[in-house]
Amino acid sequence: METRTNNACKILVCQSTGCLSSKSDKITAALENQIKQLGLSKNVEVKFTGCHGFCQQGPIVIVEPEGVFYTQVKEEDVPEILKSHIVEGKCVERLFYHNPVTGEAIPLYKDIPFYSRQQRLILRNCGHINPERIDEYLATGGYAALKKAIFEMKPAQIIEEITRSGLRGRGGAGFPTGKKWEEAHKAKEQPKYVVCNGDEGDPGAFMDRSVLEADPHSVLEGMAIAGFAIGTPYGYIYVRAEYPLAVKRLRMAIAQAKERNLLGSNIMGSEFSFDVEIMQGAGAFVCGEGSALMYSIEGKRGMPRVRPPRSVASGLWSKPTSLNNVKTYATVPLIINKGADWLRSIGTEGSKGTAVFALTGKIANSGLIEVPMGTTLREVVFDIGGGVQEGKKFKAVQTGGPSGGCLPETLLDLPIDFESLTQAGSMMGSGGMVVLDTDTCMVDLAQFFLKFCSNESCGKCVPCREGLPLMIEIMKKITQGEGEPDDIKRLINLGETIKRGSLCGLGTTAPNPVLSSIRYFEDEWKAHVIDKICPALVCRALINFYILPDKCAGCGICARACPVEAISGGKRMIHVIDQEKCIKCATCLEKCPDRFSAVVKVTGEHITVPKEPIPVGTT
Repeated sequence: METRTNNACKILVCQSTGCLSSKSDKITAALENQIKQLGLSKNVEVKFTGCHGFCQQGPIVIVEPEGVFYTQVKEEDVPEILKSHIVEGKCVERLFYHNPVTGEAIPLYKDIPFYSRQQRLILRNCGHINPERIDEYLATGGYAALKKAIFEMKPAQIIEEITRSGLRGRGGAGFPTGKKWEEAHKAKEQPKYVVCNGDEGDPGAFMDRSVLEADPHSVLEGMAIAGFAIGTPYGYIYVRAEYPLAVKRLRMAIAQAKERNLLGSNIMGSEFSFDVEIMQGAGAFVCGEGSALMYSIEGKRGMPRVRPPRSVASGLWSKPTSLNNVKTYATVPLIINKGADWLRSIGTEGSKGTAVFALTGKIANSGLIEVPMGTTLREVVFDIGGGVQEGKKFKAVQTGGPSGGCLPETLLDLPIDFESLTQAGSMMGSGGMVVLDTDTCMVDLAQFFLKFCSNESCGKCVPCREGLPLMIEIMKKITQGEGEPDDIKRLINLGETIKRGSLCGLGTTAPNPVLSSIRYFEDEWKAHVIDKICPALVCRALINFYILPDKCAGCGICARACPVEAISGGKRMIHVIDQEKCIKCATCLEKCPDRFSAVVKVTGEHITVPKEPIPVGTT
């Protein structure tokens, strides 16, 4: 592909946490230095942006205006990009994105299915503007919604617009945002508070972090509109301390907004004042729950409380509080600018707008995506995600984070919305989506997520504190081949009891991975309990490694690699694994040369092999 030469162009370099970990800041510096050396500064501008979403392909470099998309760029690629693309007008094709299914090279951002099949509203500015320069946000129409809200609307009109739009909380619960604002607005007690929940603790989730890093002003503007609507000058953003770049850019954004009189006292010359303070959490997963988060802001231990009263009546410091997620606030300016009917035109009857997911797991294209509510799981996994890695077979998709549910292939045409996912035994959650292939053991996976939730439990209520460890003990027995016929029924009863009796969202959803996997993969559970086998060859106690005598060449590579010296046999001798010593680490399987493939992993069956080493070729 050829492009124009000697014309003005802009080179965008992603500097999100993911790309920075691959030294994208050095790519930016190299571009700036070499552009200066080549005398291209008049025509070529380099700027960094936040997350583009396609994290798997980072560091990402985009050349505008054509939108040429370069993937996995290294510092040493910079001279070639400048010489070939910028000077000579010939794109560097080896850095193009390649379709994982067809192998086709796709040069332009707009043509890559990962992007072309999305509808990016919440992520509208992510990857396109410099998050550390307020002028770039203003150039996109930033803070116009706040101006409209203050000077052209009354608080009740704002709340009516948000209510009519159908916007629901994007933190997981899906509570109607307008209803929450209306109740906080009607509360008589003062002061009131607006709180943003940026405590994103799901494993593999980075939706809120990416928005805060790439487009912090959209969140601040949404919070200020909420403050005007409910009648308060006080705002708090709760962000986990593990997000240092998000905290840094939020601080910069707040300072810049104050300089422009877009935050602080008498905003834009009006009588409305609103300020935002950042509070950093210490990484407790339970602090993602609203009441626990507010206790943490107050300096108390983060633990959920009994409700009612709800936070809109008695929240932060026992005062009326409106708490919403990062993505919810980022949507608010769009609704004020475009109107409620605009958002209502997107999504399903009960779930309006779009949903943002961190698409991870055994997927060809992993990263941050945004799709209209009602998009099917199949479209996300195969059209946007490119299908399962390495041509393996799809097995399940887990939505909603560690306390979400696992949905099988038969539900791939399920629409993604609050109601459909809940009815299927999963949930929207804050936006985690993990794709699983046939190498995944559903029992082992459910145990992993249950352990995570149990470890993160605050221990305040009995069902969660005592029930989750009981479930884990039963699952431990099952994965070790000691399961009993009634164990599956016990897990279902325990899980349902914990869901009904727990205080907060952690306990009421923690059993979901277990209950949903039993619901859809019961045969796999029965194989573990009754047949004492692990069909996916994952559970260590249920698998064995053997060396096939007709394939062993006596090279000794496996024996030298074994960390516990469980393999015996000399040169040109058929090697033997001592099953009592073997720790099932699979090192022998990994190290055995492909030309021999003498080591096998099996479950539920025993292979006839020599008990002692014998010469190679012996029958």
